[in-house]
Parts: sequence; C-alpha cells; structure tokens
Amino acid sequence: MRKLWESVELGSLKLKNRAVMPAMGTGYTSSQGEVTPRLLAYLRRRAEGGVGLIITEVCAVHPLGKAYPAELSIYDDSHLPGLEELVRVVKHSGAAVAAQLHHVGRETFPQLLGAQPVGPSPIASRAIGTVPRELSREEIAELVQCYANAAKRAQKAGFDAVEVHGAHGYLINQFLSPYSNQREDEYGGDADGRFRFAREIVRAIRETVGKDFPVIFRFSSTELVRGGYDLDYILPLLTLLEKDGIDAFHVSCGVYDSPGNPVCPGMHHPEGFNLERAARVKEQVGVPVIVAGKMHRPQLAEEAISQGGADLVAFGRQHLADPHFLAKAAEGREEDIRFCLSCNQGCIERLLLRMQPATCVINPECGEEWRSYRKTAPGAGPFLVVGAGPAGLQAALTLREASAQVEVMEKDAQPGGQLRLASLPPDKQPLAGWLEWILRRLRSLKTELLLGQEADQATLSSRNWRGLVVATGSLPLIPSVPGGDHPQVVEARSLLKGEAECGKRALIVGAGPVGMETADYLLERGHEVTIIDEQDYPPVSPLTSHGSYLHRKIKEKGALLLSTKLERITAKGAWVRGKRGEEELEADTVIWAVGSTPLEELAEPARQLGIQTHVVGDALKPRSLEEAIREGFEAALRLIQGEESDSRN
Repeated sequence: MRKLWESVELGSLKLKNRAVMPAMGTGYTSSQGEVTPRLLAYLRRRAEGGVGLIITEVCAVHPLGKAYPAELSIYDDSHLPGLEELVRVVKHSGAAVAAQLHHVGRETFPQLLGAQPVGPSPIASRAIGTVPRELSREEIAELVQCYANAAKRAQKAGFDAVEVHGAHGYLINQFLSPYSNQREDEYGGDADGRFRFAREIVRAIRETVGKDFPVIFRFSSTELVRGGYDLDYILPLLTLLEKDGIDAFHVSCGVYDSPGNPVCPGMHHPEGFNLERAARVKEQVGVPVIVAGKMHRPQLAEEAISQGGADLVAFGRQHLADPHFLAKAAEGREEDIRFCLSCNQGCIERLLLRMQPATCVINPECGEEWRSYRKTAPGAGPFLVVGAGPAGLQAALTLREASAQVEVMEKDAQPGGQLRLASLPPDKQPLAGWLEWILRRLRSLKTELLLGQEADQATLSSRNWRGLVVATGSLPLIPSVPGGDHPQVVEARSLLKGEAECGKRALIVGAGPVGMETADYLLERGHEVTIIDEQDYPPVSPLTSHGSYLHRKIKEKGALLLSTKLERITAKGAWVRGKRGEEELEADTVIWAVGSTPLEELAEPARQLGIQTHVVGDALKPRSLEEAIREGFEAALRLIQGEESDSRN
C-alpha cells in the first residue's frame, strides 16, 4: 500500500499520509458545546492510530446553527481554551487537525434551538418537517461573517486548516440546491445566485485567515433526491471556489432527505460508491480531492489513489470500529482489523434519531476511552461464559484482553448464536465478518471455546468460578392460535437454519427486524411474501438506513399489512382481521416472527452458589446487536473489577 502512505500537500499543509478521518458527530461535548475529557480521549485514540488528518466533528459557527444539543462550538472566544487543548492532544498524538465549520440551517428542531430554524426559503425538509424562517440579506451577511470569524478562531487555536461544510443538506447546501432554495433575489433564481452564499463564505474566510491557511470545502456531489441537483450542476461551482481560494475538495453524497441515507451509506450500499463521482471532480479541479463514502478497506483506498480517482481517502465509521486499523494495515495485519458493519445503529442513528452520544455497535469502547478499565492483576479468574453469541463472545474477549482465565461453553456445534442467521439476508454478510474477526481474536488469545457442550448445575460446581456471564440467548415465541399445529406453520429461525422449507407464497407474522429480514431473504429467492403486524406503525423504522431499504424492498416486491391481527390458520393460509375487515390470505407457509423468550435458567443456581453472575443479551430480554455486545463488555468489566451489581435492568 505504497500510495496511501505517501505524503501530500493541502495548500501549505503537508500531511504524513493520505488517510483522513472525516467529521463525525459524537455528542461528547458539554451542553454548551465545549470540549470535554471524553472528546479528547476519543480523538487521542484515533490520532494514535496513524491517520494523517483528523477533521473535527461539526463546529457550530452560530448558536442557532446546531444540529444536536451537544455539538462542538466555535462561535465565541470562550470556546478557545478547549479548542486549543483539542489541537494540542491531536497533534501530540501524531495527526494534523482541521476544524469543520457548520450551520445546520433548516435541518433541526425549534425545541433544540429555542427559536425557529432558518434557511434560504421557507421550505421544510422531509426528514425534519419544520418550516424554516427565510433569511434576510442582512442575516446572510451576518452569517458570512460568522464563518469568517470562526475560521479565524480556529487559526488562533492552532488548527492546521478549516473545512467548510457545504454538504448533506445543511445551510450552505440548502442555498446551493433548487430543492431547498427558491429565492428570487441575488441568492437564488439560478445556479449563479444559489452559488453566491458559498462563494461569499469562502472569500470572507480567505480574506480573514490569509493565503497560507488551508481551507477545504466539503460538498455533496449529488443530492439523490427528486428536485435536487446532480454532479453536472455542481461541478462549475468547484472551479469558482478554487479561484476563490479553496485548497482541497471533500467529495460526499446525498442529503438527509435522500432515500436510504447515502450520507452515511448502509449495508445495502456498495463499498466506495462515491468513487466515480470523485474521479470526475478530480478531472475538473487542480487541487487535491478527498473521497468519502463507505471506504473501510485500506486496500480499496490504495486502489482509488493509485488509479487516480482521488488524492486522499476519508475513512469515517471505520475509525469508530477500529481506531488502529491503519497501523494494522501498515504492518500487513489486515486480518486483525475489526471492519465497520455500515449498520449506522451506534453512530449517526443513535446521535440524530435517539439524541444520545454516538458509539459503535461492534466497538463498545468507542466513546468510553476516557474511562479506566483495566484495574485487575493479570491472571484473574477463572470466569465462565455460557453462550457463544455476540454478547458471550464479547464478554470472553474483554476478559481475555485483561489476561483473565476464561472458559466459554456453547451448546451448539458452532459459535455465533443468532448472528449466524442474521448474516444470511441480502447485504448482511458484514455480520459474519465480525464473527470471524472475534473468533480469530479469541484464538490468538488462546481462549477455550467448548462447543457442543451445554452448561448445567454440575458445570457450576465443577470449578471455583469467580464469575459467570449468562449469554444463553432466547427461544422463539410461538403464540397459541387456532390452526397453529398445521404442518405449513414454521418459525423464522428454523427457516433460516434450513430446518424448514417455505412454499411459493409466504405469510410472515411479525414486522420486527426478524420478520422484515426474513421477508428480504425470501424475496431474493423468488417467494411471494406478505407481512402482517398488529401494531399501527412499523416496528422497523423507515427513517434508518437499513429500515428504509427494507421498506422499499417490501413495497416493491411484497406487501406489509399493519394493524392486522392473525385470527386463525387454515389449510389455505390464514384468516386475519385488519383495516379491511376480516379476510383470508392465501399462503403455502405461515412463518412466526413475533419475538422471543429469554433463557436464563443458570442464573439463579449460580447466585445460590455465591457466584457473581451477570445476565446479558437476549438471555436478559430481546436485544439489538449493539445492546448485546455492550452488555457483554460491561459484564466482563464488572467481573474484572469485582463489582457485585447484577447487569439485569
């Protein structure tokens, strides 16, 4: 990987390599947008991993320009001490650092700002739904100066560069696009008018910071939304911005209204899906081009740079999953890299949809680097982990990384639990990749996995266990309904395992993740699929990247009937009651996907023996992958640290 490790210049800034960590929101600041020890520790860990340039998460240039409560801020001199410390930490850890300048525009809520959001035109985005207040010319001029003042503040704090955030449907992007800008004054009307706000900002920044301070411009190469712009529309702006003083372009894609969220491409997006657009940008401009968009593998980045499609590569969520993946790649240890799943669940969806600090589904230490974990002497234990699904495997790994003695027992002949089944539907193969990674890691630590062996009370008495993690999972819930004993009735897990077959026409009962992904699995194999659910709203949110994909797929090829209850099963299918009254749906196979029942039989006998016990994952209650891995991690930490609290909640 020779090209990826070559130095490169962005204006006057020389970077040690061509790897970039782009801006990603964390929610780790204070409620006033100030730098915190948590944010510093998170950035230190990433800088130590070998990246050439870190671009901070969005920095608000105006108090009414925040996308989420704990957004890093740069609109006042009071923020300087924290920003100076951030710069010191990142540079001392080996990376250059740029501040990303940002205003959310219409993509936020009045409840968050305490005021009506603003935009170029009073047009609501579909994602948020709030109608913004149209900015006046005087307010536009004020915001241009806010960007310039923020850039000067960044320069004063010691940042190596600034990046102007002109992408993803935020304020600058809103001005650029006919989708969101229908002004008829000099800031709208045609492309030149819509480009004016971005150009004025760049010119004001350049005038304020001087000619030798690098300025990067991030933009969406296409909006991928009806009424939005495409690459041909935006390319002329880049030539103008280069003349205005831009030193590099950062090529992204999409806005938050774009179906399937290409801003943070999910499992169903191909890797490197923005590379062709970045290559066209590189043909247009004479300054370096950074490409973003599901660039996880260093080898893919090497190919992109070697083939002339980009000058630098932005590895975003991969830095969350494995902060040291670049160092591993440089040492030829790609098999040790924990690759991002592109699931979006722990990072952007947790931050923007749940308003909670970001983390990573498969890296439970992400965002927790500031805590001190390892407080035990090497060799502690022995500990018993029962169950080799995601929660149990993570618990075992955390214990072994602390040099504790661990024994893992799994009644199945293969490890992985439900994750093996979850990786079968289309585009879910990254889950299998994580399973392979953690098993390799456990083997490298000489962890004892006893497969095909079921733990019982005799197991609990066989050794002087210092602690137990119960990660035994769950059994599928099978409701009792008339006709439920018909031979065409199966359960989703048994179908995915290959223990049962499905006829041409399938009726799935339950529209949760298992039901929706089973539907996806069957649709890919040519089955006719109908899903029913008693709830009025879909349990799988269409607002998430993967949820959007599933809903589009089922709308195109199958059917989803909400507010519909299964009454009885017949030889022809099933009678249901819903919005259309009672009707019979014909089906060759009826598939249960309505939930599960936790299995935690070992917990109470273990407690009676005085064994410190923690129940995690589906053995506790139905869990997402993020929750299962985190609970396994936290249970292991409590065992290591000798905490007696039970993990049940």
